[in-house]
Amino acid sequence: MPGSSGVVPGAALADWLAETLAIRALRMQPVGGGCIHSAWCLTVEPLGGPAAGSGALIAAGRMFAKTNSLQALPLLEAEAEGLAALARAAEGSDLHVPSPLALGMAGKQAVLVLPWCELAGSASGAAWRRLGASLAGLHRRSLELPCTAGDRPGCFGWPRDNWIGAGAQANGWHAAWGPFFAERRLAPQLELLERRCGPLPGAATLLERVPAWLASHRADPCLVHGDLWSGNAAINTKGGGVIFDPAVHRGDREVDLAMAQLFGGFPAPFFDGYGASWPLSSDHQRRVPLYNLYHLLNHANLFGGSYIAQVQSMIGALLQNPPG
Repeated sequence: MPGSSGVVPGAALADWLAETLAIRALRMQPVGGGCIHSAWCLTVEPLGGPAAGSGALIAAGRMFAKTNSLQALPLLEAEAEGLAALARAAEGSDLHVPSPLALGMAGKQAVLVLPWCELAGSASGAAWRRLGASLAGLHRRSLELPCTAGDRPGCFGWPRDNWIGAGAQANGWHAAWGPFFAERRLAPQLELLERRCGPLPGAATLLERVPAWLASHRADPCLVHGDLWSGNAAINTKGGGVIFDPAVHRGDREVDLAMAQLFGGFPAPFFDGYGASWPLSSDHQRRVPLYNLYHLLNHANLFGGSYIAQVQSMIGALLQNPPG
């Protein structure tokens, strides 16, 4: 529970929580983990006092909230939509996706409220193996159902543009994976970076060749998390897997497995569990650098620095050793 360093929520937030969720927020404690929004653990009780609440969320006494300026509301809206879509695809499994409880504007703040999830400080290999298997199940189930309004199972993309971290992510729909990845993933990021630092040798050639590189790869249009680095997944204190902070779309499931190898990477049992549940093609590692180029480009555009050199190095390596 939040300690003495917690603060009483401001009147606008307190009134909004009361009206939206019929709860009284007693304290809010800042928590770490994000670099875009402010994150909070809310100590709550139902209006009418502790005896009035019977739901597990209220009984737990805590909720998780993200707040930001009103200009950031579209980011929180996209996050909420992505979480809801993933939660639908995860129904019936042991994979936990925190479904949005409330989203809106409280005074001059944009607010997203989620269930509180108690994460484990460390986790066993068996827990990570189950998380990998659960993700494979989510990917497979998503092929069989629409996951949000306007979804088109069988096509690649998403009904609307969304966000990858703080970067814009272009979507729309395409029948073929290779052109979608070239036109809606790499092209906008390359254009943005070239406006910032000038022409990137080999970028135009790479972009032209990507559809052919991916043409022979039989990609399924799965619902993917889209931003699945190790900071966006965890094991809870009950040993269950949790995923959050998505950048969802329908894409090749390999993009999630590729990013899970980037920025520190997931433990090996995660990949073992995934492969045992839904094996990847024998050549899937050849596409990892191409898929992760998208994330390096996004980081180069957001943060600059050494990511720009990494992007240029990756472009050169892909042209010398293409994945297709």
